[in-house]
Amino acid sequence: MKKRDIVKSNELFNEIIAKGNKISNKYYIICSMPKDFIKNNYGIAVGKKVGTAVVRNKIKRQVRNIIDKNRKLFPNYHNYIIICKKEVTSLTFTRMEKVLIELLNNKGDR
Repeated sequence: MKKRDIVKSNELFNEIIAKGNKISNKYYIICSMPKDFIKNNYGIAVGKKVGTAVVRNKIKRQVRNIIDKNRKLFPNYHNYIIICKKEVTSLTFTRMEKVLIELLNNKGDR
């Protein structure tokens, strides 16, 4: 994921979480909010309850990789925030990818 594709503003990040559409499952919460430009922006949030800084950074790297590989699954004209829950640490990378893709295909709990 390039730097230009990241939600940079803290106010926008919090607004997407507060007012955006949410879908979730046991491992992720995805908040999305429509915008005017064709390019999507992404944000990844991993709380301190998930683990140490090393663990949190590893999860963020893996989620960025999943986003890059599956960009076509995200509809255009949206900002996305992906919040990782504590249970995501028990998953392998391939399982993380499968679970996130299933959630993007709206198979998660609403």
